[in-house]
Amino acid sequence: MTTTVVKQVSGKPATSPEPRFDPVALAEAEAIRKRAEAEAEAIRIKAQGEVEAERLRAAEEAEKQRLANERAAMRLEKDKVSHEAFVAKRNTEIARSNAETDEVTKTAADKASREAQRLAEQERSERWWRWGARGIYAIGLIIAAPVQFEHFWDPQHPFLVAAPGLLEGFALALAFGAAWAVAHRRDVLPYRIGIMVGALIAAGVNLYGGMTDPEIGFNAGLIGAIASLGGPVVLMTYERGIAQKADGIPSRREIRATKKQAAAEATAAAKARTEKAAADERSRIAAEAAEARTKAEQMHRDEDRQQHHPAVWKIANSIRSARGCQHVTEQIWAEAWHRVTGFRQVGVTLDIDTQSRAAEARAATAAQAPVLGPRSLVDSQIKPRQKKDPGAPDGRRNNGSTPPVRRPGDTPPYSEGARRQIGRTTAARRTVDGAPHHPFAAPENSRPSDN
Repeated sequence: MTTTVVKQVSGKPATSPEPRFDPVALAEAEAIRKRAEAEAEAIRIKAQGEVEAERLRAAEEAEKQRLANERAAMRLEKDKVSHEAFVAKRNTEIARSNAETDEVTKTAADKASREAQRLAEQERSERWWRWGARGIYAIGLIIAAPVQFEHFWDPQHPFLVAAPGLLEGFALALAFGAAWAVAHRRDVLPYRIGIMVGALIAAGVNLYGGMTDPEIGFNAGLIGAIASLGGPVVLMTYERGIAQKADGIPSRREIRATKKQAAAEATAAAKARTEKAAADERSRIAAEAAEARTKAEQMHRDEDRQQHHPAVWKIANSIRSARGCQHVTEQIWAEAWHRVTGFRQVGVTLDIDTQSRAAEARAATAAQAPVLGPRSLVDSQIKPRQKKDPGAPDGRRNNGSTPPVRRPGDTPPYSEGARRQIGRTTAARRTVDGAPHHPFAAPENSRPSDN
């Protein structure tokens, strides 16, 4: 509070005893108070923002930790499932391997059993065949020997009683020699010839005795001749089979089976050759079609480039000719495009790059500009006022026209993004309405009155 100076008529100043208020000082004091309140509010808002940011950061860290723990748990579960799948797969493989091993073992056992049965059958049949041949020879000897004894019996020459042993023993000894030759891998043919000669001699003697000696008779002589021939022939046949088996000579059945198998293999080979030739022909046709399609595409590509980009095509064709290539490859075209336009990305020119950069700048500006008007999110953060009927009585009259008391926490705090948007919107409105001025600021032409 100051005193006002008033000039008298004589020009001397006179002090007015009545105190008056200075509006400039009051405005400055109010401005200082407002500035202090604004600074305190800014500090409070900053502290609140830091606390909120710390809370958000802690929440974010907690969320990150939760996600990390969840991912670790999921990874552990995945590893567990993978391990279980691996164990199951390994058990399946082991079971399959055991099954295959059992199958192979069973197959080998069955094969060995069949082979053992076959060998046993061969041994059994060979044994029966051997004893059958020997039995036939023995029966023939029993029949032929008495005929020869009766034919050669002569009281004056008793030594001729050994002639049947010589005739029948000749073939028997040669049969034993043939068996020795088979066992020692020697030539059996001389022994077989000797057996047949001895058997023919014995048969001829028996037949001659039956025809010339009435006491023997023709029937006895004939059956004796057959017995002398049959026994050695059957024994020689047995020895021949043993010799072929020892020498590895295939039988007729084996020869037929071998020929049948060879014919089947030849048929399969011919079928495979036919299928391979057909597959090769299809591959050749497909390759020719692909080559023709590639050439057509290359020709169309060259014509299109030559028509729409003649300058680049000229450089590309020169590079192709210098390098000795058959056609302009993608590498040559990219190099020629860079040489002509200066851009390494094929298809980009100076005009396209300029338009693209301008569009990007416009998009960035639009993204960073504040949102104003009905699309602003400020109004969506403020609770709408409750509409009231115009004819309804004024409720303030019931409480003496005193507005309700506002207390902290009545309105939920705005988010950080909402506060920023409120600031942008308020600044934009002030810029549109004009330069802001303090309500207690003095006008430019205001000064103390001289009167």
